[in-house]
Amino acid sequence: MTTAPYVQTPPGDAPHGSRREHIPKGIWQMAFTELWERFSFYGLQGILSFYLLYSLDKGGLEIAPAAAAGIVGAYGGSVYLAQLLGAWAGDRLISPKRMVLIGGIVITAGHIALAALPGLTGLGVGLVLIIVGTGALKTNITTIVGYMLEGEETSRRDAGFSYFYMAINVGAVVGPLLTGLAQNQLGFHYGFGLAAIGMVAALVQYIPSMKRLPERAGQVDNPLPRERRFVPLAWIAAAIVVIAIAWFTGLLHAENLSSIVTIIALIAAGAYFAVMLTSRKVTTFEKRRVAAFLPLFLLSGIYFGLLFQKFTAISILVTERIDLHIGSWTFPVAWITMVSPLSAVLITPLIARLWQRLGKRQPKPATKYAIGLMQIGCAYAYLLLISSVTGDATIPLLLILLFMCLAGSSEVFVGPIGLALATKIGPKSFEAQMVGLNFLSLALGSSLSGLLGQLFTAIPNGTYFTIVAAAGIVLGGLLLLLRRPLNRIIE
Repeated sequence: MTTAPYVQTPPGDAPHGSRREHIPKGIWQMAFTELWERFSFYGLQGILSFYLLYSLDKGGLEIAPAAAAGIVGAYGGSVYLAQLLGAWAGDRLISPKRMVLIGGIVITAGHIALAALPGLTGLGVGLVLIIVGTGALKTNITTIVGYMLEGEETSRRDAGFSYFYMAINVGAVVGPLLTGLAQNQLGFHYGFGLAAIGMVAALVQYIPSMKRLPERAGQVDNPLPRERRFVPLAWIAAAIVVIAIAWFTGLLHAENLSSIVTIIALIAAGAYFAVMLTSRKVTTFEKRRVAAFLPLFLLSGIYFGLLFQKFTAISILVTERIDLHIGSWTFPVAWITMVSPLSAVLITPLIARLWQRLGKRQPKPATKYAIGLMQIGCAYAYLLLISSVTGDATIPLLLILLFMCLAGSSEVFVGPIGLALATKIGPKSFEAQMVGLNFLSLALGSSLSGLLGQLFTAIPNGTYFTIVAAAGIVLGGLLLLLRRPLNRIIE
């Protein structure tokens, strides 16, 4: 894809009988490259919050919880926003093949900085490099996969993207599993170092395959005229200067990072909607569908804001109130957040099979969104019950793991559904942009989770979980009431 990182069929949607030999060989090289990149990304994300929150004697930075939530939320949102810029660069400046290589090298440097440089210096340098590198790599490697499958029949194309998506999920589970173990046994910087090794493995996998990539992967599809190529560099330089001035003058700080990223994500999304709804290239029918997607986009952003609290509010809760000791052994803290994607991976084939069996009787897209919102709302209602029963005492580890299962498994009703919907209803002249718009819901959700994490630190736990649970259940219920007119327009 050219503007978003995930143009693929959700796992479990590959046709029956798809076999490895039916998939172009290059797909496997890209899939394993992506697996290692996701290993590094999620491996870092699994321990990042705790690195910020833990005391100095435990190897952490002992940052105030509100500031830590702001940093984590802004980091996640910036990673997704950067991928829009990476897609644009791959389309206008540097070929996708080289963008992936550059991105991989920059990400590796970021993880090495986190592992080798102490304190806030390593944190700042490392996260900025990872944001930039991920922006360059993610969208463009998916573009290359699309080129490899260009012209293939639908079943083989779907199977190819399914295997690619499977690699993403494997990396999302194995990454925090191993970096969490390294952090638990040796310390945070060893976890960061393991993430760096994962990125080196991605480069070792990718570089030999570059010669065998489709010719189009080495070309710039829509290059900027030579005389205008300095313009992006000027904008980048100006942005760096503005950010530096804002940071050193105190206008930009850890507590307001998430707010700023949220505003940027909303402005970007508003621009996408405005362009499509006012373009003469978009038919009246297409405009109605885009307009109907607006409430689903906003609700998707809220949903991911609730889900991504596993990296903000829930991480703070784990640090303050969860007993990680099982006898003489300490449960790796990153494994708690790992349970969320693991539950989604495990339930996806079951849900996919259910949709296949139901056929035309399966719930429509808006209904699935509503189910996801209400399920995650119920997960927080369960957490409210736990918090109320335990009071100020520690919460048993098993209970928080059950919460992660309930919250994480709800993603199958929103994540892949939004992607499939965006690819289906996107105006013919803006198909890639529509997928990019859907992808912005992840940026919005990530930054929103930072804001919610800051709210968590300001009010009692019970009050907070009541608000969040009610938001999920009520918004899901309202969407359920409005599902018929929305589904009628979308379908």
